[in-house]
Amino acid sequence: MQRKETSLAVWSVSLGCPKNRVDTERLLGSLGCRIRFVRQKGRAQLIFVNTCGFIEPAVRESVQTILQLAQAISNLKKRPFFAVGGCLVGRYGAKELAKEIPEVDLWLESSDLEHWPERLSQALLGQSAGKGGRLLSTGPSYAWLKIGEGCRHRCAFCTIPDIRGPLKSSASHALLAEADALLAQGVREIDLVAQDVTDYGKDTGESLQSLISELCRRESLLWLRLLYLYPTGLDEAFLRFLRDTGAPLLPYFDIPLQHAHPEILSRMGRPFAQDAARIVERVRRIVPDAVIRTTCIVGFPGETDAHFAHLCRFVEENGFSHLGVFTYQREEGTKAYSYPDQVPEAVAQARRDELMEIQRSVSQELLTRYVGQRLPVLVDSVNEEWPGLHNGRLWFQAPEVDGQTYISGPGVAPGQVVSADIVESADYDLTALA
Repeated sequence: MQRKETSLAVWSVSLGCPKNRVDTERLLGSLGCRIRFVRQKGRAQLIFVNTCGFIEPAVRESVQTILQLAQAISNLKKRPFFAVGGCLVGRYGAKELAKEIPEVDLWLESSDLEHWPERLSQALLGQSAGKGGRLLSTGPSYAWLKIGEGCRHRCAFCTIPDIRGPLKSSASHALLAEADALLAQGVREIDLVAQDVTDYGKDTGESLQSLISELCRRESLLWLRLLYLYPTGLDEAFLRFLRDTGAPLLPYFDIPLQHAHPEILSRMGRPFAQDAARIVERVRRIVPDAVIRTTCIVGFPGETDAHFAHLCRFVEENGFSHLGVFTYQREEGTKAYSYPDQVPEAVAQARRDELMEIQRSVSQELLTRYVGQRLPVLVDSVNEEWPGLHNGRLWFQAPEVDGQTYISGPGVAPGQVVSADIVESADYDLTALA
């Protein structure tokens, strides 16, 4: 049977982490038809929402987004097909959500990810999915490459293993083919993502080092970045490999430590609970030019003022280039849900604000050192607020999670690498002139 040649008007949003964005891009690229993104929901034939359900605020955002969209399309003469997938569905189940929100035409569970294209294509188009592909939504400069699904760790605060299941590494040959397709579209930076990148291949026998080495042989690849490196995976041998590999692999380390005090780390179920500072010291000793991003959770059950003061000193002393701070969210189904000594929300929020103020000063001081230097800037997009200004990044600024470098001047365009003078610094961003 010959496939129909179809053009499809799509309105889509991916909530939560970059891994969700990859799932959305793979899904839309696999429908076997020409996709046209539209801004007006009423002109869409398909509305697709990829949800996050990791913590309660993300659940609320996902539900609110779905309900608002359902209301927006309810009175249209020609109603778009409405599909929802992702972690919200994985956490609460398609059957239960269908009872609560019947306006959604198709619910796609995260456990059934590989069958998403076929299910959506059959329901929407009445035909089998296409050969497979990926429809980029990040612009010409960068793309994420998701190398695995699920997680084998059991941190006391985390719902991911229950939502996404155990570790499931992707085949390296498929990842390399996907990377080649991304580079053929003009992508300059590829960012490897997974719940724990250092765990890649532990379930299949694949080698993370081999995957990195193969990717680094791609001549058109400007930057290769690894996002979410579980601390226990950063042993000395692996760090030496990363150091010796060199360009295009960046000495950028995204290490989610979550806390610094051994008592809190132990309660969190983090296996490196003895001393988080040793992880940082090891990275900087072996990779002297390393830039480190980390995240912390404040207000975890049992966190005292002394524990928090320890964390503040840790952040001040280690001078992280980038830091994300989150207040603890008490999630049903996690071990920490039943812990005693829950910290009041107001206390947790105050601690977050205090720690971010410390980091603001740290970041401000670090960024001033770049003023006066001439450095290559990867241009991401046109700035929508200021004519002639573009949003870009230096090598130590990961897309969407770190600060930016605002750049203007001749030859500046999305996807280009432009040599520019850094002329100004702010708390988290830089300004450059080409």
